[in-house]
Amino acid sequence: MGHRSKNAPRCTRCRLHVAACVCEHIVALELETRVVLIMHYKELPKTTATGPMALAALDNSELYVHGRRDQPVELDHLHDEQRRVLVLFPQQGACTLSAAFRNDDPRPVTLVVPDGSWRQASRIPKRIGAVARAQAVTLPPGPTTRWGVRRETHPSGLATFEAIARALGYLESQAVRLELEGLFERMVTATYQNRGHDRDTPGRLVHRMAGELSATQA
Repeated sequence: MGHRSKNAPRCTRCRLHVAACVCEHIVALELETRVVLIMHYKELPKTTATGPMALAALDNSELYVHGRRDQPVELDHLHDEQRRVLVLFPQQGACTLSAAFRNDDPRPVTLVVPDGSWRQASRIPKRIGAVARAQAVTLPPGPTTRWGVRRETHPSGLATFEAIARALGYLESQAVRLELEGLFERMVTATYQNRGHDRDTPGRLVHRMAGELSATQA
């Protein structure tokens, strides 16, 4: 596939160029975990933003935009005694996700995910009261990002899609993580091919990822 013009039409769902659309591979997942993505308003129009693509595969999910003048984000309704509210960001005092952490509280989880540059995302938990009251969680060390389209400003930085997939591996199952990461790899491959670069095929990468997960669980 050759390089395409930046002005070529894009799919409104996956944000890829229409000719590279991966929507046919999206399998809607009905999970107990509810993902709430809070995007900084400057992140929303970027075609390299991966968070919305993750939400396309998650039926029980929501998107809010933070930072618009006179349009504050109100999320007090998220705090329900029947649910456990977590915010995924590696801030000081955050608990590391694990099977033990998940099993410590049987309630279904509402996972709040700040999205933007590192600086933008770090401010979201401080500026939205309902997010500030959520329990902060972070991911354990793992493979570096596969995205590579945008320069990470933090050594452990991941694409938002990757972070959501890995978190759901602990909050739901490794099968859910693999399903999402398989879709993400299709997105990565299509993006690189569109730019005229070679990339591993999604099928081969899914098998590799499954092997990596098995190794970490051994």
